[in-house]
Amino acid sequence: MKIGFIGLGIMGESMCENIVKKHDDKVFVNDINRAQVEKLASLGAVACGNNIEVMQKADMVFSMVPKSEHVKAIYTELLPYIDESKTIIDMSTIDPAVSVEVSLMVKAKGAQFADAPVVKSKPAAINGTLGILVGCDEALFPVIEPILKYMGCNVIRMGENGKGLVMKICHNTLVAEIQNGVNETLGLALKMGIDIDDFATAVSYGGAQNFYLDSQRENLKARNWATAFSLENMHKDLGISQRLSGEQNFPMPGMENCKAVYDRGMEKGMGKGDFRATFKIVNGIEE
Repeated sequence: MKIGFIGLGIMGESMCENIVKKHDDKVFVNDINRAQVEKLASLGAVACGNNIEVMQKADMVFSMVPKSEHVKAIYTELLPYIDESKTIIDMSTIDPAVSVEVSLMVKAKGAQFADAPVVKSKPAAINGTLGILVGCDEALFPVIEPILKYMGCNVIRMGENGKGLVMKICHNTLVAEIQNGVNETLGLALKMGIDIDDFATAVSYGGAQNFYLDSQRENLKARNWATAFSLENMHKDLGISQRLSGEQNFPMPGMENCKAVYDRGMEKGMGKGDFRATFKIVNGIEE
């Protein structure tokens, strides 16, 4: 089975690299950044000149792009080249309603479609240890699961098309709320003379222990804001969460508070930086 991969950004690059390393057939790749395409080609992938070429040559096509409008544009362009021989897996984090719309377009051509957004960030993408949340027909899941496991060690089907994305948005909203709690309580502890190491150790002794603090402790100590997951991407996800909350008439004040923090980050031009830089926003740090 020949695989295609569209979108070789921060996450897609390493995800595709794992497919290239582990798959025993050709992998066709494309991205607007030609340097990324050439990098994957140097590792054994086949460089394509455009997305149409990827779709024409591959049996199973993955996409990993930033926003809803990008996914919709890609599959609108590719629709004439999609037929019953194709399986499409979009791993982008986008609005669930847009993904369902795209799935209906694709399935009307006889192809199969799954949304499969990922959790964790760049290091897990490199190591092939992502979590992958899948929305697809029940019969499709065992077909695509072995390929998804090239990229992730934890793969779960959440339900039909769109449900993987609903879960991803819920997941990232919870991450942002945990992060905001860390930002606030760590900031208070620092002001009152408790350092980050003692704070993190004390938190680990009780019910407040959390993966965010455990994984970001050293970065926060070092004031390392190098981007693994961008502030603008989390801002996008919280925007989707805000829309879903409104559509369901389900108020989420914690999410709204986090969204306001990320709004300030975007206003300050911090979007391309790492999402942990919200610590600076909450604590009024200027660097």
